[in-house]
Amino acid sequence: MESQFGLLHMWNQGDLVTRAVALFLLAMSMASWIVIIVKGLAIRRYKRLTRNVNAFWHSDNFTAGVAALGVPTDNPLRMLALEGQEATAHHRKSMPQLHDTLDLSDWVTRCLKNTLDEFTARLQSGLAILASVGSTAPFVGLFGTVWGIYHALISIGDSGQATIDRVAGPVGEALIMTALGLAVAIPAVLGYNALVRGNKAILARLSSFAHDLHAHFVTGARVQAARTGSGATAPTVVTMKQA
Repeated sequence: MESQFGLLHMWNQGDLVTRAVALFLLAMSMASWIVIIVKGLAIRRYKRLTRNVNAFWHSDNFTAGVAALGVPTDNPLRMLALEGQEATAHHRKSMPQLHDTLDLSDWVTRCLKNTLDEFTARLQSGLAILASVGSTAPFVGLFGTVWGIYHALISIGDSGQATIDRVAGPVGEALIMTALGLAVAIPAVLGYNALVRGNKAILARLSSFAHDLHAHFVTGARVQAARTGSGATAPTVVTMKQA
């Protein structure tokens, strides 16, 4: 038997505004879960791709290193490596007067930064949806609650009776809207925080890789810190031949 306090009963008894609020919350929930799943899978894939950094630096030449980074064209490591190579080649082919205006280090830095900024924008796309859902869903549910209580009070006033059995049903159905708003907002907020942490981890690895690429294209070697026996750090140089 259908419960008089269930969601289906609320839907059947609700008016156009109540149903519109419920559908709007459902759309917000679906949008947030789609973003969480899609961006979560993307972060997982990017983290797996960033594990190929060591294979890149241990390659015999630059072409083999790019191949070791992976085949996908949207691989951020591959994009940074190719952008750095293209920037270096472009600078070397420029006229000597241009060298006096912008040196190789500044030019490579600018090109790598542009690539990082473009990937960062793509990585963070969709997070605005989660932020909007997390901040507005409780108020949308509260609006449905206020609207339902208003109609409940109107119904009670028309009947002239305010017994508990007449109040509990309509008010309980109205409060369900608040619970639905929270049920939509909480996963959106948690998903937003998790995706932001994942994005920061990926961007930190990419920034470190871009720093090493800058050193490689400017000086011809990657400079990294290695632990000595006394616990201090000493610079070591990893060279890679240009194909």
